[in-house]
Formats: sequence, structure tokens, C-alpha cells
Amino acid sequence: MKPARQSGFTLIEMMITVAVIGILAAIAYPAYTQYVERGHRAAAQTEMMVIANQQQQFFLSNRSYATTLSGLGYTLPSEVDGRYDAAMSVDNDATPPSFTVTFTATGSQADDGDLELGSDGTKTRDGAASKW
Repeated sequence: MKPARQSGFTLIEMMITVAVIGILAAIAYPAYTQYVERGHRAAAQTEMMVIANQQQQFFLSNRSYATTLSGLGYTLPSEVDGRYDAAMSVDNDATPPSFTVTFTATGSQADDGDLELGSDGTKTRDGAASKW
């Protein structure tokens, strides 16, 4: 009598499948996290431009820049809050008056670096304009 043939996977086939999945995951996960960081950075940069626009509107109405974000009536949206701390420095006594908006990266975004936008349009990320 012939023994009945069993269907299924052998241990070797299963090990090869697990190894292939592991290799794909090792490549895909870092790429995914970089993509997510770039998305959060783009959201932060957009919000910085919104703040700069609101500052310019405030300046036209009041002949000086608002000294705080709350003075503009601005709050960070949830997609940026928790990943960046926003700060603003204003020099209304300078000629011409100026401001700088700084977003300091925190939490999972900390490796990406800090962002800065000046009233003259100067954009830097970790001190380099080429990274913005």
C-alpha cells in the first residue's frame, strides 16, 4: 500500500516565506517613516506660511507685528501640535519691523529638525536654507 500524500507547506517553505517578509519589512518600514516625517514637515511649513500671512495682515491693520501667536488669534492644528512647538520672536522697534517664526521639532519628529521662517521670507531648517 502507498502512504497517503499529505498536502501543506514544509518547514523550509515556511522559513523562506518568513525570511522574504522580514527583508521586505526591513526595507519598507524606514521608507514609510521618512515619508510620514516629510508629510508632517510639509504641514508645519504650511502653518508657518499661514502665520506669516496673518502677521502681515496684522501689521497692515496695526502698524506693528503681534508679539504672540495668541495675539493673532492662532492656535496650532492637531496635525502639527505635538510634533512641533511654535514660537515667535518680534522686533517692532527695528527698521523695518521684523518677526521670526520658529517651529521646534519634538517627539517622533525631533530627528527631522527645526524650521524657521523670517518676515523677509528667509526659510531655514536646522540652519540651512537648502533643507526647507
